[in-house]
This record gives sequence, structure tokens and C-alpha cells, in this order.
Amino acid sequence: MGELTPLAGLMLALLGLAGGIGITAIGPGGVLPTVGLVALTTLTPAQVAGTAIATHVATGAVGTAAYVRSGELRAPQARTTARLLAGTALIGTVGGIIVNSLLAPHVFSMLLGALVAAVAALVLVRGRRRRARGHPSRTVVVVIGLLVAVTAGIVGIGGPMLTVPLLVAAGCEVLEALAAAQAQSVVIATVGTVGYLVQGSIDWFLAVLIGIPELAGVLIGWRVARSLPTRTLRGAMVVALFALAPYLALH
Repeated sequence: MGELTPLAGLMLALLGLAGGIGITAIGPGGVLPTVGLVALTTLTPAQVAGTAIATHVATGAVGTAAYVRSGELRAPQARTTARLLAGTALIGTVGGIIVNSLLAPHVFSMLLGALVAAVAALVLVRGRRRRARGHPSRTVVVVIGLLVAVTAGIVGIGGPMLTVPLLVAAGCEVLEALAAAQAQSVVIATVGTVGYLVQGSIDWFLAVLIGIPELAGVLIGWRVARSLPTRTLRGAMVVALFALAPYLALH
């Protein structure tokens, strides 16, 4: 990792907090710890992904519990969606870890930059949708689950960052998508953590530094999603992601 300055440590903690809020409030947010690890440390791509994904085990569990408590994950349709996403995560995450091991550092950065820009566009489009129409089929949910799990395994995100915009674009209600994505993220993060742990690619000090404030952010984001308008937060996330994408791609 190299020496971490106090300022860099503070920035990583703040990115963890912001990421946690984004995870449960609007979905995208889990990429922020990955962004911080790329920009503020000298970790390899595998170490970035492994450290970031390890932080999402606890955040996914807390997010899932929160949405069970508030009722969104008790609805039959949401439970079905969550089960399908979790099942595909078992396969897709392993594939993503394998792909990560084959990537050169500059390719990893370019992929992450492209991913951040794509998610920003998805959030922007999602924000302009006035209402969901219908509901995605199980086949569509499975395809989304596999796509997200593979991507999560490669770059170390928990799942909601991509799953929520994709599900909403496919017709899911926002709260259902947020709830189901939390359950998926538990599987992605657990499988990913085990995979990267075997490789010795997790920096546990940084995982804790980011993960504790990220947990606090998850609870804050859950309350935001259920009680406050998210337009301002969503707009800020879009601006931040679009601004970060070129930097990451060229890092």
C-alpha cells in the first residue's frame, strides 16, 4: 500500500460514508471506495477490488436488514427478484475475479472509468423516468444479475451501483430495486471477499477505515430513500461520477 497520509485516510473515510449513503439511497455509491483506493493508494487492481468488495459484506447485510424492517423485502415480487439476483451472484462474481487477475493496471483504470460514466448516464436516465411500467421478467432479472455480478467481481463494487439503475430502467419500482440489490450485494461481497482473500489481495486496515463510515452511510441512505426527496442527491452523484470518469480512465 505504501504510506497513507492522514489527509488521504480522511478522504477514504469520507468516500466510504458517501458511498454508503449512495448504496441505500439511490443505488450507485459503492464505486466511491473503489475510486478512492485507485486515486489515493498504490494498490494493484486485485488489491483495489478485493479491499473494496470486502467492505460491502457488512453494508449489504445492514442494507438488507433495513429494507426487511421497512417492509420492501417482504413483498413477494421483491423477494423473488432478490433470490434471482443472489443466485446469479454466486456464478458471476467468481467469473469477475478471474477476469480481474488477467487485467493490466491501465486496462483496469480504463474499464473503471467507462463503468463510472455508464452508471452516471443510467442514473441520469433513471431520474427522468416519471414512473415504472410493468415489471422485468425473470429472464431479464437473471441477465442483469449475471452482468452486475461479473462487473462487481472485476472492479470490487457491491452490486446496487449497477443493479438499481438497470432494474428501474427495466420497470422495477425504485424501492423494490434498492431492496433486492442489497440482498444481491451480500452474496457478491461474500464470494468476492473469499476469492480475493485466497489471493492475499485484501488490505484489511483500509477495508476497516472505509467500511465503518460506510456502514453509517448505509443507515443514513436508507432513511433518505424512504423519507426525503432524492433528486438533489441523485444529481450530485451524476455530476461526481461524470467528473471522475475521465480521471479514472487516464489514471
